[in-house]
Amino acid sequence: MNKEEKIKSFDSGGVGQFNAGMYGLPFSQEECDTIIVPVPWEVTVSYGGGTAKGPEAVLRASYQVDLYDPFVKDAWKRGIALDEISDEIKNKSDTLRSLSEEYIDALANGADEHNSELTKIAAQIKNECLWLNDKVKQRCLLFLNQGKTLGLLGGDHSTPLGMIQALAEKNESFGILQIDAHADLRDAYEGFEFSHASIMFNALKIKQVSKLVQVGIRDYCEDELHLIQSSKGRVETFFDRDIQYQMFRGDSWERICNRIVNALPQTLYLSFDIDGLDPKLCPHTGTPVSGGFETEQVLFLLEKIVRSGRRFLAFDLNEVSPGPEGDEWDANVAARLLYRIANLVAFSQNK
Repeated sequence: MNKEEKIKSFDSGGVGQFNAGMYGLPFSQEECDTIIVPVPWEVTVSYGGGTAKGPEAVLRASYQVDLYDPFVKDAWKRGIALDEISDEIKNKSDTLRSLSEEYIDALANGADEHNSELTKIAAQIKNECLWLNDKVKQRCLLFLNQGKTLGLLGGDHSTPLGMIQALAEKNESFGILQIDAHADLRDAYEGFEFSHASIMFNALKIKQVSKLVQVGIRDYCEDELHLIQSSKGRVETFFDRDIQYQMFRGDSWERICNRIVNALPQTLYLSFDIDGLDPKLCPHTGTPVSGGFETEQVLFLLEKIVRSGRRFLAFDLNEVSPGPEGDEWDANVAARLLYRIANLVAFSQNK
């Protein structure tokens, strides 16, 4: 059957079939408008682990998602496919994670990071992170060149750097909208240049990134605050504390969203760390922080952005950890968010 025949015969309200594609959709990857690139990688996480298992967990949870989208009519007909989950990336991540834990434990116990053994570990991890960045970049370029709407599913928050680099090859200028609990503006956190805590520091090295707008930040260090304040407007941060205080004084989330939208350039990349949500929605994420958003708060903001005529080039969703076996809560939340976000991004591209 061709795609039109599949659409006519598919029961969008039926039971998700595990032998079908992501979300139980009947389409081949070639027939899908949106491709999700999974990156099962968590080498430099500094607290809880498990995010390398995120893509597989979200895939399993996707079969439970109802396909009606209140914003995008018949969104499922466009098709969303998950690219193959790479065993090579996952195996490298597992091996390097053990090395990074050894490195971090040594530093925590007072070791000199410049001793020969630790220097060797740091260099190995850096080289493998460079390998990952290039692998992700080339995979993303492949799908961008096919005209696909593109998302990335981590893994820890270091994983989308290759995607941002790919977008920089295809676009002269774009901004980043970051939903996150953390500023991620640290320089080589714990000695790792490509740390999950350094993703936005590294993204700002890309000249095509014209502006970074951060929303929901509530855990950051003084150096990160100084970088924000000295950026001459290139980084604009809507801190969680400020948002909450404004609402306590009678401001509305809609008016706050209007101010966020006004801070954004016309062309955007969305980077979404799931710990930007209230941790009741993602209790097993690597570094949960009290506070944060409800899912519909974030979706309300994204719908406002799309209604404003701004265009999302691509997006990522990171730091989803499935937790203990049998606990699928985090993945269920993520699968529903991923579906709604993918539909909004495609809609912003007039697809």
